[in-house]
Amino acid sequence: APNELGIYDMSGNVWEWCSDWYGNYSSSAQTNPYYSTAGSARVYRGGSWRNSATRTRVAGRDDRSPTFTYSDLGFRICRTVP
Repeated sequence: APNELGIYDMSGNVWEWCSDWYGNYSSSAQTNPYYSTAGSARVYRGGSWRNSATRTRVAGRDDRSPTFTYSDLGFRICRTVP
């Protein structure tokens, strides 16, 4: 079924790498937290086909070394709409 925007398959395909370096939420901004400095682990979000419904959501978050690979970890191409 499509989401509220009429788009299909936006959750649960693969975990998606984010450009943010991992940091604890307790020490970050409440709105749009972004870690631009280098670190040892990158954030990935969203859950995958391997996860239960509770993990398959955009708020699902974890971290790994940027060199980590796995069959259910990928990325989403996006752009800003003018």
